[in-house]
Amino acid sequence: MKVTVKSWNAVAHWKWVTGKEKAGDYAISGGADEEDDEDDLCGICRVPFEGCCPNCKVPGDDCPLIQGKCTHIFHMHCLLKWIESSTAKGLCPMDRRPWETADS
Repeated sequence: MKVTVKSWNAVAHWKWVTGKEKAGDYAISGGADEEDDEDDLCGICRVPFEGCCPNCKVPGDDCPLIQGKCTHIFHMHCLLKWIESSTAKGLCPMDRRPWETADS
């Protein structure tokens, strides 16, 4: 039997590496623990870091992550919207400490 492929569609899987994972956690399958963990969700919009924030249509470089000195990580757009709100008062949404962006 001869088979000819006329077209194909590529599929990819990616994940933000937030620094909280252990070095050996990643394999070809995409990670040792593929369950949605609380550490893998934006604390503001509750969307996984692999996805994009509600303001973006496509995940990736246009929807970056931002980490504070308190080690909490958020989608940058979610945090900027939070900081601009009147209830935020410049505090981290998770622990209410003054928000300071972590140095890279």
